[in-house]
Amino acid sequence: MAEGLAAVAGRRGWIISDGKAGNDAQSRGVFDAMGLDYELKPVDPTGIWRVLSPWGPVNPGERFGTDASQFHPPWPDFAVAIGRLTTPYIRKLKSLAGLSTYTIVLLDPKTGAGTADLFWVPEHDARRGPNVLTTLTAPHSFSPQRLAALRAHVPPDIAALPQPRVAVLLGGPNGDYRYTAASLARLASALYSLTGLGAGLMITPSRRTPAGVTAYVREATSGAPRIFWEGEGENPYPQFLAHADIFIAPADSVNMTGEPCATGRPVYVFEPEGGSAKFARFHEALRRYGATRPLPERLDRLETWTYAPLNSAETIAAEIVRRWSKRRQMLGPR
Repeated sequence: MAEGLAAVAGRRGWIISDGKAGNDAQSRGVFDAMGLDYELKPVDPTGIWRVLSPWGPVNPGERFGTDASQFHPPWPDFAVAIGRLTTPYIRKLKSLAGLSTYTIVLLDPKTGAGTADLFWVPEHDARRGPNVLTTLTAPHSFSPQRLAALRAHVPPDIAALPQPRVAVLLGGPNGDYRYTAASLARLASALYSLTGLGAGLMITPSRRTPAGVTAYVREATSGAPRIFWEGEGENPYPQFLAHADIFIAPADSVNMTGEPCATGRPVYVFEPEGGSAKFARFHEALRRYGATRPLPERLDRLETWTYAPLNSAETIAAEIVRRWSKRRQMLGPR
């Protein structure tokens, strides 16, 4: 890996962004692991061009490839896209830049293998092929080095909490999961039992957390030793990841379940009502690996377990560099 990274040191990258923070975090995680100097290229197609994504072309009015566009030569050495709205742009870039740019698509846009040089999908997705890479968790920016730097200083409010410190990451309903009154009561019961065992809570809602869910958990933990982020000021999520002894992650979020697994520390998974076959495959794989366990309605004792931390960004970065280096060798001096 170190030898490969030396080969890409100082090279340029583009992140084609649909503006979603979770998508950008995955892209940044990969390019940070590669040590690239990269730019964010935001896209927001409208009208028919939005409807046709990911299968249709880029709007000709964007004049892709000319000086009138943000997408023009000199082409980057690497480019990554994630999300259906970005797919036409990476496809167009590949067609114009040719072998000058190594193109990567994160997640499956349900388009042909020729859209990019390499696809990454999580193992629970169905896509496979010679230019498809899979890992157990999604890439992110919480490298071992970043976590170590965060752990070098414990913020006073976190240091004041009793241990173990439990980071409670709140998700929200989606097409597969529902936050019913019964499921919230199960979560509240688990949190109450943890504080009864002497734990301190570090609670953070996500962008998808409905106000009603946030209010319910706030009320349910009002008498507990806790930090409750209300969405104002700097997000303490990175500090929570670094300093938690135990995690509670929502089953409805692949990112919020996978990121704590970079720590090697226990991750309990809270399951709202519902689910899907894809989510079931993801969670079963993490349980088999030894990273997660289902969150019981009540905990009678504090469990601990360890496992090798999962850092998919480094795995993906290493494979990109390996394939890119192999292609350069085949092409010869340029």
